[in-house]
Amino acid sequence: MAMAALTHPNPFHECLEVYGLLRAESNIITSFSIRRRSSHCHGRFVRVAELRSAKSLLLCCWSKEHNSNNNRVDKTWKVASFKGCAAMQQSEAFDSHEEKAEYADCEDLCTSPMGLCDTVVGVLGGGQLGRMLCQAASPMGIKVAILDPAKDCPASAIAYQHVVGSFRDMNAVRDFAKGEGGDVQPKPFTIRIIQDKYLQKVHFSQHSVPLSDFMQIDNVESLEKASHLFGFPLMIKSRCLAYDGRGNAVARCQGDLMAAVNALGGFERGLYAEKWAPFVKELAVMVARGRDSRLHSFPVVETIQRENICHLVEAPAQVSVEVATRAVRIAEQAVGSLDGAGVFGVELFLLVDGQVLLNEVAPRPHNSGHYSIEACITSQFEQHLRAVLGLPLGETSMKVPAAVMYNVLGEDEGTAGFSAAQKILRRAVSIPGASVHWYEKPDIRKHRKMGHITVVGSTMEVARARMNEILSFSGQITSICSKAETHIKAYQSAVSDHVEKQEESPLIGIIMGSDSDLPVMKAAAEVLDSFGVSYEVTVVSAHRTPLRMVDYAQKAQQRGIKVIIAGAGGAAHLPGMVAALTPLPVIGVPVKASALDGVDSLLSIVQMPKGVPVAVVAIQNATNAGLLALRMLGATDRGILEKIAAYQEDLRKMVTEKAEKLESVGWRQYLNL
Repeated sequence: MAMAALTHPNPFHECLEVYGLLRAESNIITSFSIRRRSSHCHGRFVRVAELRSAKSLLLCCWSKEHNSNNNRVDKTWKVASFKGCAAMQQSEAFDSHEEKAEYADCEDLCTSPMGLCDTVVGVLGGGQLGRMLCQAASPMGIKVAILDPAKDCPASAIAYQHVVGSFRDMNAVRDFAKGEGGDVQPKPFTIRIIQDKYLQKVHFSQHSVPLSDFMQIDNVESLEKASHLFGFPLMIKSRCLAYDGRGNAVARCQGDLMAAVNALGGFERGLYAEKWAPFVKELAVMVARGRDSRLHSFPVVETIQRENICHLVEAPAQVSVEVATRAVRIAEQAVGSLDGAGVFGVELFLLVDGQVLLNEVAPRPHNSGHYSIEACITSQFEQHLRAVLGLPLGETSMKVPAAVMYNVLGEDEGTAGFSAAQKILRRAVSIPGASVHWYEKPDIRKHRKMGHITVVGSTMEVARARMNEILSFSGQITSICSKAETHIKAYQSAVSDHVEKQEESPLIGIIMGSDSDLPVMKAAAEVLDSFGVSYEVTVVSAHRTPLRMVDYAQKAQQRGIKVIIAGAGGAAHLPGMVAALTPLPVIGVPVKASALDGVDSLLSIVQMPKGVPVAVVAIQNATNAGLLALRMLGATDRGILEKIAAYQEDLRKMVTEKAEKLESVGWRQYLNL
């Protein structure tokens, strides 16, 4: 670690000290902290953290503070957040306990009654994230200044102020963050954890966040040990400077191990191995953390990757309520273990058995949250500003039923690349519900993020169809280039896979105590068939096969079942026993037995003790059981809800037609008397 002293002509700052962490081979500043030690500013800190090329986003806020001694107004920078993952050697330069500053809300940061907040937010790096932050700040009247070496960076045209300078230059950053100091969000303790992915895994493991197994590898012996422990395929990752798929390599067999290590720069690069996660979906959750440590999460989304780069985001993710709840809980558990305010992007894996594992966390607005600009009540960028400025966090729920976001990547160099992107953008503006974001980057390269398109719709199917129309418009696929066609096919394949998986995996389980109940229970299956909802039918006896009943009830949720319809006659214990064994909703159908016309079954199912609810329909009325199950699914699936509404409309028309006929012909003719 290298240390540097910072002097300042103002006596107020003569005790400032700068701690700099440098990469010796490239002299890139990765983190430093300025601590005020004068009696005038006891306990207040300035921290500037994690700088890395054009990927950096470090927010600094300055506010006007009044000096009571001489009535002079000074500018004070409040450093707020960042983007990046620079290489950093382990160091004890920062002590996490010493770094915790007192909680400050917007009233502490702002002193003027002019507008919402007189704080000026400074951003290190003027890329697309800085640009969208400026766009979110504008309606609120919040001023954003940026530091970026490029005169024509994406944020330059709309920022309140653009200071041309390198965020790798300590002096430039110090000049940019001039004044009496402030605090950095998130804290250096968080930066140190996040920027080294191995330390990130260690930290989250210590806080009981679900992860794939992992271990550090620094030689052939440890590499061999990892392969024996975790098997193949084996994921090998760089600890630092790894993003958008860079820094990852997969060894699929023993012979691939050293090739994977060499592809990442060798053991000296700093590597770790991770057990392969056999995921079926990649999920993400944006979590906002306020200065008071309160957490607000955005909806769970699904990300679809191509060549290790996020290409598509679907919001909300088409997963069960249980999976979504689990994903949010894990995301908040991870972010809650860190320190500092702002928006955090949490990437997750969904496994085939319903488990959710943390992949990694980015302490900043994230690509998977861009959809929120059009689709959520508060966008991730507005929320980030609210969080770091101490304003109340905004509502994060979606204001539209569904959204799909597509990253516009460079498909070629120079003019050809710009022309290909323009054709997609122009097609997009002709599609209902589509919004175009162009980042105005002066140069285009293959796979460079140049913009994004968000499409909203009344259902996910509508949003997907609109996006597919943008990407597959006739006669222009070949001019976009072969990779665009590959992306289109990949998207269509991904959508097809979603549908196939939903069709193959039953959503509703229809069970009965005996096959003699099937003539009654088939009515539920017929209803589900008419709505196109997948289901399964089987016999599970509470008395003759109790172990089978227990196994079915306990595993139904893991297999993707959402609702269980249970038919039973006589003693009719099946619905209640299943309800006691599963968190899923259970609908009981009383079936007539040889005596009492099913009343005994009805009373048995109805009379459940408190804490074990069972919904009950009329005797023999499996049709209503099927419809009730559909309504339960419709609470989280707008497509099913719309079909139910159409079904109700058909019922209304049928009754209306009968009433009109009765009124027209009279009751005798109506009854053919």
